[in-house]
Amino acid sequence: MGFAYVLIGVEIGATEEVLRELRGMPEVKESYGVYGVYDIIVKVEAEDMSSLKDVVSSKIRRIDRVRNTVTMIISE
Repeated sequence: MGFAYVLIGVEIGATEEVLRELRGMPEVKESYGVYGVYDIIVKVEAEDMSSLKDVVSSKIRRIDRVRNTVTMIISE
């Protein structure tokens, strides 16, 4: 099982819209709007590291109005 926290920057005013879409993904276990350099933090769970990469690359980063992401893979 692979876990990661993903910090997400979105376009101005898009936080709630992006959060709704993220919360519809079965791999997203937690999601919060935050203040600071990034707008959203999510905890993602996937079957393995390859699947984790696919979730971030093919799902999260392709959401309309997502500008950038930083992924922190949980080691333990």
